[in-house]
Amino acid sequence: MAIFRVLTEKLAGLTGLMRPQQRWLIVINADPDAIGSAMALRQIIRSRGAQADIAHINEISRPDNLTMIHSLRIPLARLTPGMTGLYQHFAMVDSQPHHCTEFPALVYDVVLDHHPLDLRHPVQAKFSEIRPDYGSCSALLTEYLYNLGIVPGKLLATAMLYAIKTDTMTFERHFCDVDVKAFSYLSKYADKMLLRRIVHSDFHRRWLKFFSRAFARARYIGREGFLAYVGKVDNPDVLVVLADFFLRVHGLSWDCIAGQYGDKLVAVMRSDGLRRDMGKKAQAWFGDYGSAGGHMMAGRAEMDIARLDGRDPEQFLLSRLTGRANQAGAGHRAAREHPAQPQTEGRPAQ
Repeated sequence: MAIFRVLTEKLAGLTGLMRPQQRWLIVINADPDAIGSAMALRQIIRSRGAQADIAHINEISRPDNLTMIHSLRIPLARLTPGMTGLYQHFAMVDSQPHHCTEFPALVYDVVLDHHPLDLRHPVQAKFSEIRPDYGSCSALLTEYLYNLGIVPGKLLATAMLYAIKTDTMTFERHFCDVDVKAFSYLSKYADKMLLRRIVHSDFHRRWLKFFSRAFARARYIGREGFLAYVGKVDNPDVLVVLADFFLRVHGLSWDCIAGQYGDKLVAVMRSDGLRRDMGKKAQAWFGDYGSAGGHMMAGRAEMDIARLDGRDPEQFLLSRLTGRANQAGAGHRAAREHPAQPQTEGRPAQ
C-alpha cells in the first residue's frame, strides 16, 4: 500500500516540462522549508538531465540556517539582477510570486507552495500545486520524490526533515497527516547527528542586545497580546527569533515583534493558534501599508517607512494593533504595567 498519494499522472505534467540540457533557476525566500523544497525540486530536475540552480532573494543570517547550509553543503546563490538572463526556465517553492516585491517579475514554469491562496493574486504557471492544508512545502516535495522513485540521500533527507520540523514547530503548529508521514519516511534516510547540530544553532551573540531592547519596550495589548518595537536591526531574522521566544511566556497567546530594516518596517507575528489567525490579522492590520500574510500561527508584514508619513513606528504599530480609538487607553495601560525606562544603550533612539 502506498505511503502517500499516487501522483503518477499528475507528476507527468511536471516532469514533462523538463528536458536534457535545459537551465532552470529555482527562486526562493530562503528559510529551512524553502531550502529543503528547493533541494528536492533540484533533484527532480537533475534526474531528467537538466541543470538546476537555487537563488535566494533575502540575506541569510540566522545561525540555524547558516549551519544547515554549511553542514549539508547546500548550493545557494544570492539572486542578482543579471542572473535570470542565464536561464530559460524558472520555478518557485514555498512562496507565491506576489508574496514579496523582491521576487523578480518572471514567467514561472513551476510554483509549489503550502501558503494560503489569495484570489486577488492567482498563481499563473504551467505547473502549480498550492496546498494550504499541508504544514510544510517539504512534505509535498517528499510525496513527489516518493512517486518518482527518487530515494533522498542523507543530506537531502536531513534538510527536508529539518524543514518539516521547523515549519510545523515539531507538530505544535498546523500540520496534516502527510507531514507526519513525510517526517517518518525521511527519518529513515536522514543523519541524526547533522540534524542535532543544526537544531542547536539558535542565536548570534550580537543578537542578545535585541532581547534587552524588547524587554525594555514591552507593551501588552489587552490580556494576552504583546508588542515590542526594537528599532533598527541588522537583519529581520532576529525578529523571528524574538517572536518565537516571547510566545513561550505564560499568559501570552500572541505577539508582534517589529523593527526597522533598511527603509522598511518589518513586523513578525506569532500566536498559539487557538483563537487568532495571524496571517489574516497581518493582512487586516498592515495589508493596506505593504505586503502582509502568513499562517494561522505565524504572520509577517513589510512596509516602507516612507508610508508612515513621519509617524513614530512604535506608535504606528500600537495604533494598528489596538485600533486608533483605543490607542490612548492601550498606551496608559501599558505605561502602568511597564513604567518608563531610562535611556540606555539597549534602548535605541526613535
